[in-house]
Amino acid sequence: MMRDSTRRALERAAELTRNNHLMEAMAIAEPVILAADEYESAEIRQWLTDHADDFTREV
Repeated sequence: MMRDSTRRALERAAELTRNNHLMEAMAIAEPVILAADEYESAEIRQWLTDHADDFTREV
């Protein structure tokens, strides 16, 4: 199961990306993605697929 801290990091990264702060978004998301085990990685991939519009919609 995806940790709450991982989900919060991904949500924050989406928010930063929408606000044109891509470098900050990557700095937040990359460590949690790299630290995930194979099961959490699969959940992260699914979350990113399901929430792609969170990264691109207008603010």
